[in-house]
Amino acid sequence: MGRRIRVILLLLVLATVALSAWKAKANATAWKGTLLVTVYPIAADDSAVTRRYLQQLTPDSVQPIADFLNAEARRYGLSALRPVDVSLGPEISAPPPPRPLAGNGLDALLWSLKLRYWAWSRTPESHPKPHVRLYLLYHDPAIAPRVPHSSGLEKGLLGVVHLFASPQQAGQNNFVTAHELLHTLGASDKYDPATILPRHPDGYANPSQTPLLPQDTAELMAGRIPISPTQAEIPDSLQQALIGPASAREIGWLK
Repeated sequence: MGRRIRVILLLLVLATVALSAWKAKANATAWKGTLLVTVYPIAADDSAVTRRYLQQLTPDSVQPIADFLNAEARRYGLSALRPVDVSLGPEISAPPPPRPLAGNGLDALLWSLKLRYWAWSRTPESHPKPHVRLYLLYHDPAIAPRVPHSSGLEKGLLGVVHLFASPQQAGQNNFVTAHELLHTLGASDKYDPATILPRHPDGYANPSQTPLLPQDTAELMAGRIPISPTQAEIPDSLQQALIGPASAREIGWLK
């Protein structure tokens, strides 16, 4: 009997969390006002390079993300004066729980719940409260030439984004951050997970271009610029990106 009660209570908690997440997502993608996004820098290592990089971050460092999204929103006819606002929050000292490298759906669910609890307990209070919270983990490229996979969670409207603590990669950092931000709003990846190549047509910025390749712009959720049937390049910045119709539809910009 006691075990049954515990199971029922757990199911009630999960149902409450799911309903709360659904309401938050619906409000965020209604686009009736400004979507408030706050990014929180976190040092992913003890490197002095990473420490210096975090110290020089300013609101201007993430402004290109808002500029890009607002320009794309206007291109799709959104009437809000400023659809997206991206602000730089205070640094957080404790890193989030690591995403499991492998596992089943239950492992992913448990990690998601742990991450949401961590975000609730570690995120500084702010007013107004952001709709979307992104935690930016910066890595010293000399220590981590490759960083872990980033995650944008639609349930909870939060993301963990792994970036490089390098001024030379600031543009690419903003591209990756914008990509994960759209994941939190419901946009799906537009690339083949086996090859990491953009899928045609939704993963191409100009799917009807003749000749089709090479492209010179990346669809944000495809992550790369298609160059040849077997090659695609990560753009240098959001200036080489756009949001395609399929992604715009997923986040509520197109009906």
